[in-house]
Amino acid sequence: MNLTDRALLAQLGISQWMGRKLDKTASRKVTNDASAAEGSARVNKDLLPGCEELKAVHSKSSLIRTKFYDNTLPWGLDGMQILTTGNFLPFMTDFRKEKGEWQKLVKIFLSGYEMAKYNAENDRRRSLGRLYTPSDYPRLQDIEGKFDIDLAIFPVPANDFRVAIASDELDRIQKDVEARVLNAQSVAMKEVWQRLYAKVQCIAEKCADPKAIFRDTLIENAREMCELLPRLNMTDDPNLEAMRQEVEAKLIMHPESLRNDPDLRRKTAAEAKHIMDVMGTFMGAI
Repeated sequence: MNLTDRALLAQLGISQWMGRKLDKTASRKVTNDASAAEGSARVNKDLLPGCEELKAVHSKSSLIRTKFYDNTLPWGLDGMQILTTGNFLPFMTDFRKEKGEWQKLVKIFLSGYEMAKYNAENDRRRSLGRLYTPSDYPRLQDIEGKFDIDLAIFPVPANDFRVAIASDELDRIQKDVEARVLNAQSVAMKEVWQRLYAKVQCIAEKCADPKAIFRDTLIENAREMCELLPRLNMTDDPNLEAMRQEVEAKLIMHPESLRNDPDLRRKTAAEAKHIMDVMGTFMGAI
């Protein structure tokens, strides 16, 4: 199995205006008043407190980043992540949808920026007080350029070097690339195993404690992991697939059933512990 045929490299970039500003004067005052070393405290002002439109952009950015890392595996270089070809279309379809919603939220914020700035000025006594400084607020045309989102896709490095280089050095480079790609593949598959193991461990711990309170997401997160796993299993590891099916068959159920049935809860805890033990054997051999 060649990783270059089964995966791509993806790099997510999101830039945004955070609506905060470092107040150097206030920072110095805090450190002086506390007899602390210069630079040991920083006062960052929230320039638009209560601006729900900007908060919505930031929340969507966080969601997009979370989905990106949930759907990719570590490559370990320059913020690159491995995106399996099997997961490419589902992920990109969802990413384009989220990106479109992000762009709409940015437009909504920008259209109301002047009003938000006006409100901050009129409300400065209650919010920022003497920390308010008009020059902290960028012009609208300057703020527009601070928002950008991009997903770059690259091929996994292969052995095709079309450069003028000595044959012995080219051979060394090719072997180094091969070793790095194989190592990245190993690290990525360990990550997949660990993600599933972590979900099973959470279920085992919660179900083993009859007094523990848990949310529906305990099971829903495991269900989503089981649905995603076949697209992340880029080596078609049969042991990983078998464990995924085991989790799906024995641990995925209605959360309310676990809350209301102590016997089912104990049985599920035992099943989860057994799955963890088997997974631990496989993971130790990776």
